[in-house]
Amino acid sequence: MTAPDPVDFILDTRWADMSSKVVDTSKLNLLDTLGVAAGGYQSRTSQIIRETANEEFGGTLPMLFDDRTASASGVALAAGMMIDSLDGHDGFNPAKGHIGCPLISALLPIAHQLDVDGQDFLTAIVVGYEVGARTSVAQHGTCPDYHTSGSWGAVAAVAGIARLKNLDRETTRHALGIAEYHGPRSQMMRCIDYPTMVKDGSGWGAMCAVSAVKLATKGFTGAPALTVEQAPEYWADLGERWYILEQYYKPYPVCRWAQAPIEGVLSLRQKHGLTSQDVVKIEVSTFHESVRLATKEPKASDEAQYSTSFPCAVAMVKGDITPADIADDALSDPEVLRLSRSMMMTEDKKANEVFPKTRLAKVTLHLTDGRTLKSEWMEPKWDPTCPPSPDELKDKYRKLATPVLGQERAQTIETAIDRLETGKLTTLTDHLFQPIND
Repeated sequence: MTAPDPVDFILDTRWADMSSKVVDTSKLNLLDTLGVAAGGYQSRTSQIIRETANEEFGGTLPMLFDDRTASASGVALAAGMMIDSLDGHDGFNPAKGHIGCPLISALLPIAHQLDVDGQDFLTAIVVGYEVGARTSVAQHGTCPDYHTSGSWGAVAAVAGIARLKNLDRETTRHALGIAEYHGPRSQMMRCIDYPTMVKDGSGWGAMCAVSAVKLATKGFTGAPALTVEQAPEYWADLGERWYILEQYYKPYPVCRWAQAPIEGVLSLRQKHGLTSQDVVKIEVSTFHESVRLATKEPKASDEAQYSTSFPCAVAMVKGDITPADIADDALSDPEVLRLSRSMMMTEDKKANEVFPKTRLAKVTLHLTDGRTLKSEWMEPKWDPTCPPSPDELKDKYRKLATPVLGQERAQTIETAIDRLETGKLTTLTDHLFQPIND
């Protein structure tokens, strides 16, 4: 059986090809991503990158939630790093990474510049998710290194942009090849071991995608994208299986690898009516990568987001984890630090065997009265096997966006996305490319 041609899929997919469930999911993913962007707006990373994009990527396009301008590449870079600065966006388990962040960050400035219809924008999002899912798995399956989402995210974003711009086949092929060749092959585990602002490379991938398309349209040639053109086994179900329906979502703004342990802590806390003062220490058995999230005393939000022990301690103390709980100025709580320092983490063979498609953890609480409480094997909340309801995702968006944007603006954006297929994209972007009144 011959695999479908990915370039044909990119250029020929139309609104009528997508089910209502696929369309509705694309809108929810867009809403979720923009909520995380609003939540990350005040981060130090976001402040630095927006200032830099304006200074170094000169242009006239407005930036997300800012009154300054940049080129399309600069706008994509700033949006991607703003979103990535709060680790709360959707992801794809087989990729060990995130499609939506680099994709939507790259699409927004191009779509706004083209003044496209909402239907075309949502179609481009779906195309990008489908290409991104397969490209990510192809790259991980053929390359020994574990690269950040920006590497294959650049290819996904080119696919979405090519669909928006109705590029011809050869220009699309060259743009895909340029993005794959120049995409940020940054080593993910370096940021896990040394968590900093470099994060998941998504902003750099979005910038690379926009630049690749602009170069290709001027005649710049690129080597064929190997993950697209020379890995047919990963593309056999293209157009039949819609991977946009198989994304996970995050209830907490921290690394996905920490979320199964968090669920274990919360389940025991609730089941036994515990407070943090009842707990001497927390013990976690999980997979290797989660154990590598080893920062117990984070000095900045990036370190807190890429930690297992600190958010587990927050969950035990507060019963939840919000952006405010892992912000730069919230990392000195003595009770949280006590439990974070006490955390014991061990690698488990069973958890290693099922990673990355499943992320397992088992939690043991050692109590002050001498008892030991053990959880079942836990998985992260809101996996594709047990997804959140639309109302749950909308509630998450409101909790992230309303404190930053204000209730009226946050609601206007939500309504615009809900009705996006009925008119122009400007019904949304007119409210995105405006500054936030701090």
